[in-house]
This record gives sequence, C-alpha cells and structure tokens, in this order.
Amino acid sequence: MATAITALGSHTSSRRPFAQLIRIYVNEARFEFLKNLRLRMYSVSVIAFPVMFYILFGLILGGGMGGGLHAATYLMATYGTFGVIGASLFGTAAGLSADRGLGWLQVKRASPMPPFAYFVAKIVMSMIFSGMVVALLMILGSLFGGVRLSLQQVLELLATLVAGSLPFCAMGLALGYFVGPNSAPPTINLIYLPMSFCSGLWVPLMFLPKLLRQFAEVLPPYHLSQLALGVVGAGQVDAAWKHWQYLIGFSLVCLGIARWGYRRDQGKLYG
Repeated sequence: MATAITALGSHTSSRRPFAQLIRIYVNEARFEFLKNLRLRMYSVSVIAFPVMFYILFGLILGGGMGGGLHAATYLMATYGTFGVIGASLFGTAAGLSADRGLGWLQVKRASPMPPFAYFVAKIVMSMIFSGMVVALLMILGSLFGGVRLSLQQVLELLATLVAGSLPFCAMGLALGYFVGPNSAPPTINLIYLPMSFCSGLWVPLMFLPKLLRQFAEVLPPYHLSQLALGVVGAGQVDAAWKHWQYLIGFSLVCLGIARWGYRRDQGKLYG
C-alpha cells in the first residue's frame, strides 16, 4: 500500500507543470504561516520571550560591555539567536509531533500533494517568524537602546540569523519524530533553555565559568551566536566558515535522524 501511494504521489508530481508545483509549495507555506500566526501559543510566545528578555537585560539593565560595545548591541545578537532557535524548534518539532498524533501526516501522504511540501512549509514558516523576531529586536535596539548599525550590518545580521535557523529546523524535524504531542513542548524546553544558557545567549560568555565557556563550543547555538556577534563586531577570533561548517554538519546529522524517523513511521503504518 505504501508503495502504491508513493508511486501515485510521485507520478502525479512528475506530471505537474513547474509553475503549478511552485504554487503548491507557496500556498502550503502561506497556510502554515497563517495557521501559526493565529495560534497564539506559538506566535505570541516565540516573539514575546526574546523581546521581553532583551528589553529587560539589554535596554533596561544594559550598560557597557567594554571595548566600546554597548550591551544593547551585544544582546541584540544573542537574543536574536535565542529567538530564532525558539521559532525554529517549536515551529517544526511541536507542529510535527502534533500532526503525527492527529494522523494529519497520513492524510497528507494519501493526497496528491508533493511529499516535501509539508516539511518545506514548516521550515519557511519558521524562517519567517525568525526574521520577524530579529527585525523587532533591531527596531527596539535602534529606538531605545542606542544601537547604531549600518544598512549592510542590518541586512547581514538578518540574513545570518534567518539562514542560521535552518540547522534548528532540521533539529526540530528530528525531535518531532521521536516525541509525542503532549511531551513535545516540555522536551523542547528541556533542551532549548539549558542549551541557550550554556551557549552564552542569556549571559555573555565572558561572565560564565571557564568550564561552561569550554562546553559552549560543542553547542550549536554558540556557533550561530558567534556568527551574529561577528556582524556587530563582538565575535571571537575564529573564522566564520568554521562556525558555518559546524552548523552544516549538525544539520546533516539531524536530517539523517529525521529521515530515519520518517521511514520508521511509514514502516509502522504500511509495513
């Protein structure tokens, strides 16, 4: 049965004009975005938490970081990273686990929709919310925190963090296949919050114990935050390509786990 459905989906997809195929992907992404925008538990939380922390620690309690760098500028990069990770993990892992629990994936698979449109839509939606979080932090920092970035820095920071959401979307897809609908949010928080703290996203790395500073280098958020900090002039001495290399490798591992979970689910349903 699985073979028949897969063959039917592939055959239908191969006969579609390219423009129609693109329209299907765009519509699926648009509906996924609207669904999550209306889902206040997602849209409000993924935007409110990084904004709230940034206002408190970056704008109200922020001061000088040394070297002429203001806390509002430094924390804009790190809380931007924090927001991007939250939007990506909750947008993919929580959504995927909920859809698996409701049986929505079986409906999607049985329909003539291209098989990857569902996953692409979740990734695109997460990237859009990531961009919204980063843009909002930059507006707040510019208006109330005295942050002064050139247009090139603004565009580079936005592009870096939105592109950097992809590894965490891959991580979310991997998690989504191995956690249940009810356990997904707490599981994500148990991974996401400690990982963010240990990577120096809440408190600058220079203020963390030496052991945590060393441990941070094996965590994905550290590498994305260093890329973001490099844009605003506060990153470490490591070359940017090393951080991208780590994130790409991490993405491939997570996608491999997600593929394993996908095939395992199909085997249970149609094996």
